[in-house]
Amino acid sequence: MKLFLDICLGIGLALAVGLRPFIPALLVGALASGNVGIDFDHTKFSFLESPVFLALLVVAIILLVLAERRLGPERVDSGPVGGLLLGLALALGAVLFAGSLADDGYTWWPGLVGGVLCAALAVVTARLFLRRIRSRLDSETASALPAYAEGLALVLAALSVFVPPVSLVFLAFLVWLLVGQRRREGEKYAGLRILR
Repeated sequence: MKLFLDICLGIGLALAVGLRPFIPALLVGALASGNVGIDFDHTKFSFLESPVFLALLVVAIILLVLAERRLGPERVDSGPVGGLLLGLALALGAVLFAGSLADDGYTWWPGLVGGVLCAALAVVTARLFLRRIRSRLDSETASALPAYAEGLALVLAALSVFVPPVSLVFLAFLVWLLVGQRRREGEKYAGLRILR
């Protein structure tokens, strides 16, 4: 049962950092440093709760906010900053999932694979969904979408630590959302072919 809960925890943390990488990782690191719900001490992932790592996350949050204000969320997602964020989200998802397994002494390396897969699912789904939503909103409202994504990622990370099976519900929701978006895109292109 403990392994199941650790897997659920890893899934939820990887999904959360896939949505927005830094604030969920900061929350988890802060909770782990206080041994609240999770603890990376005495594992290969103890750096996740170190003050230096947490300070780097704070700097990354500030830089991301400044980039989004200067360039806009759409340009950040589609440009080189978006590629960097993708890489960091995948890396954070991998180490957080692996760390959640290592916390209770389980073999941690499968968490690296699971974390990358879960974070990738969240990144792809969130980017497609937010791009579609942005196209329907005025620029002022659309600029608030990253804050909503941060809030959702933060809540998911907290729920994953304290009620790990919730992450399975969110995983199913993201899969459903991604399949629905792909289907809508296919219908849109099918409609365009008919117009020719």
